[in-house]
Amino acid sequence: MEKIRLLFVVILLWQCFSCKDKVEETTIKMEQQVIEPEPSVAELKKRLESQGFKTFEYIDEKTRDTILMQQYFIAFLKSGPNRSQSKTEADSLQALHLAHLGRMYEEGYADISGPFGDNGDIRGITIYNVPTQEMADSLANMDPMVKTGRLAIEIHPWWAAKGFKLR
Repeated sequence: MEKIRLLFVVILLWQCFSCKDKVEETTIKMEQQVIEPEPSVAELKKRLESQGFKTFEYIDEKTRDTILMQQYFIAFLKSGPNRSQSKTEADSLQALHLAHLGRMYEEGYADISGPFGDNGDIRGITIYNVPTQEMADSLANMDPMVKTGRLAIEIHPWWAAKGFKLR
């Protein structure tokens, strides 16, 4: 019985010390991570403008923070002149359309896309994060749905605060 108690104490101590080592190892790894500071508004503005983006800034009266506004481009995806595809063709085009939008997001050209829920003439939007309307137009017109005429594109410049998120 004494050997069992001793074995239990040894196992308990081993577990305590092995956990401590893991906690210390995790703490050391966290301390070694370098946290990059957020760029200042001036640095961000300079970087964006060097890439061809249009920006302006203003002071928020409530917070006294400097807000950087950036020009984006909203592409309205409207019902196109050629909507006579079979269900199979339309489903195939939809898969290609979603792949195109996914690629635009992955490559950093589009920030958000989505359909409207009212089945109206305007079918959805994509917000392009590119410096010119010509570039947004070119990217939007690469969409297989647009190429076949199932969707048509209408693009407008749009201003939003850089870094703000949807809630």
